[in-house]
Amino acid sequence: MQRVTEVIIMSYAFHRTLPNVTLDQADARAREALSAVGFGVMTEIDVSAALKNKLGVDISGYRILGACNPQMAHKAISVEPHVGVMLPCNVILREVSGGVEVSAIDPLASMTAIDNSELREIAGAVGDMLKSAVDAI
Repeated sequence: MQRVTEVIIMSYAFHRTLPNVTLDQADARAREALSAVGFGVMTEIDVSAALKNKLGVDISGYRILGACNPQMAHKAISVEPHVGVMLPCNVILREVSGGVEVSAIDPLASMTAIDNSELREIAGAVGDMLKSAVDAI
């Protein structure tokens, strides 16, 4: 297992760079870490392939994993039925020089647009879980 060189908490995402790791290795590690905190990957978008196919543009490997914790999603939908427009929680894997950058949305940052204190409490808990997963990758 490679050592992580940095962990940054940005205002809207949790971020970490994995040195000397391929996109596929980072993907496997991300799925494992997400699973360990109760998330499954519901969607996957290969942004690199989509841009190549639709625009003929080449970019470095870029994948979006749509992660969901069913219990927390149920809680959120129960207190705010339209919150589904903001689900699932996205995790990106992006090839950078020397490795792969992993970023996960901080749901608390995105949920501030909704005036619902119960939802913010749930989003805070989900954010803690996602940060834990990113830290474990």
